[in-house]
Amino acid sequence: MKIQFIRNATMKINYAGKTILTDPMLSSQGSLPSFAGIAPNPTIELPFSAEDVINGIDSVLLSHTHPDHFDEKAGEVLKKTLPLFFQPGDEERIKKEGFQNASSIDSSVLWEGIKISRTGGQHGSGKILEHMGNVSGFVFQAEGEPTLYWVGDSIWCEEVEDTIKKFHPDIIIAHTGGAIVPGYDPIIMNIEQVFQLIKAVPEAKIVAVHMEALDHCPVTRKELRLSADKKVISHEKLIIPEDGETISF
Repeated sequence: MKIQFIRNATMKINYAGKTILTDPMLSSQGSLPSFAGIAPNPTIELPFSAEDVINGIDSVLLSHTHPDHFDEKAGEVLKKTLPLFFQPGDEERIKKEGFQNASSIDSSVLWEGIKISRTGGQHGSGKILEHMGNVSGFVFQAEGEPTLYWVGDSIWCEEVEDTIKKFHPDIIIAHTGGAIVPGYDPIIMNIEQVFQLIKAVPEAKIVAVHMEALDHCPVTRKELRLSADKKVISHEKLIIPEDGETISF
């Protein structure tokens, strides 16, 4: 199993012999609006071209359709015949893009020998939830493969904790940039919540992504690593990939 981290929440997950592209944000630097009034998004370029990102993929998996997870550029360059999986409620956007082999995952789906189970989450807390809409995470399971849990855009919450108790994942991909909508608490995990996650699953490896690509994500890789070092959390336990880096398990 391999994870090639691209940028933000865009990854190429090679699992059970298939390559799944997650949350493709393929726009060039500065071509999307600011989320926090600091800078246009994304704040960095892709590590390689959008065409290279989509090369060799077998399917696409969307946690939700916010523009930093599925942008217009992705809709333009992705083949419309690719299998594309998404959460219930996003049908209108997917139909608009013209994908011919798209399916919503209500509970789970079996695709090419891989069971993909949809999980819940909270894209923030309090009043901001009224504006953020629904988000999903996904658990991957296949014979001979580690159980992988991609949390998606969620804070540490009961839904995430329940998913861990139910599936006992070996590897967890968490969005850890501490994204903030001005005036509200974080809408994805910050450093403190990453440590809550680690404490809850001492046996699992954590892959931290969704940092240093958007103007409303203040947590940096360096800050997270330094904080983890102070708690004596190893690089093998908490993996913080660079853009374009491939991690093998």
